[in-house]
Amino acid sequence: MDATIKKQLEITACKIRMGIIEGTFNAKSGHPGGSLSIADTLTYLYFNKMEVYPENPDFEDRDRLVLSKGHCAPALYSTLAQRGFFSSEELKSLRHIGAMLQGHPCIHIPGIDMSSGSLGQGISVACGMALSGKVSNKPYKVYTILGDGEIEEGQVWEAAMFASHYKLDNLVAIVDNNGLQIDGRIDEVCSPYPIVDKFKAFGWHVIEMNAHDFDDIERAFNEAETIMDQPVAIIQKSIKGKGVSFMEDNVAWHGTAPNAEQYEQAMNELKTTLKSLEG
Repeated sequence: MDATIKKQLEITACKIRMGIIEGTFNAKSGHPGGSLSIADTLTYLYFNKMEVYPENPDFEDRDRLVLSKGHCAPALYSTLAQRGFFSSEELKSLRHIGAMLQGHPCIHIPGIDMSSGSLGQGISVACGMALSGKVSNKPYKVYTILGDGEIEEGQVWEAAMFASHYKLDNLVAIVDNNGLQIDGRIDEVCSPYPIVDKFKAFGWHVIEMNAHDFDDIERAFNEAETIMDQPVAIIQKSIKGKGVSFMEDNVAWHGTAPNAEQYEQAMNELKTTLKSLEG
C-alpha cells in the first residue's frame, strides 16, 4: 500500500476510535470493545474500497454494508460521521431518547443499509441483498461484519449454505475474531473453532487477515475481488478494545461504557496516537 494512503487511513481510524469513546461515554452505555476491534476494517472499507456517496446515500448501485454484530454500532456511526454522512456532533447523543443514533443501526440513518442487532440475522439480509444484485445484474458488492461469538448462532450457517448454493461471489463476510464475547472467551463459552475450516466446508473461499495492519487488510480485500462463483469469508484476527490500553483483550469492555476518568485516559491515549501519526 502507498505509504501516504496508509498513513491517512491510520489517522482516520484513530479519529473513528475517538468517536467510539465519545459516543459510549456520553451514552453511559454501549459496546466499546468490539467497536474498537473493527475500526480499521471499517476505515478501509469506507475510505478506500466501497463505492458510497454521502451526498446520495441511497444511490441504487452503491456498495452495501450490513453490520450483523449490530451492538457495535458506535464504530459504524463514527465511521459514517467521519465519511460525511452526518455531523460528528451526533455521536454525543448516542442512545439518548429522541436522538438519531440509537443502540443498534437503524435504516432511517443516512448511510445505514439495514437495521440490525438481533445476532445471526444480518448475514441473512446480506445474502438477500447479494442475490438481488446478481439477479438484477448490478455491480455492487455486499459486505457484512459478524462477531466470532455471533457465529455460534445456527442461522449464520443456514445463510452460509444459502450463499454458497447461489454462488454469491458479490458477498464478503468479515468475521471479527477478537476471541471474546459477553460471557468470556469464545473457546470457553461455545467454541466456534475451527472457523476457517467451517466456512470452507460450507463452500466459501476463506481468507485470513490481520485486522490492524492496513497492508494486510488491503491484501485480503484485493484477493476477495478475484474470487468467482463463491462467497468470500475474511476471518480477521483482531484485538477487542484495540487502541485503548486498558480495554485491549479485556472482556469487561464488551458492554461497559467508560466513566469520566476512563474517558479522559482513553481520549488522551488516542490523542497521543493521533499526534504521533500526524507528526
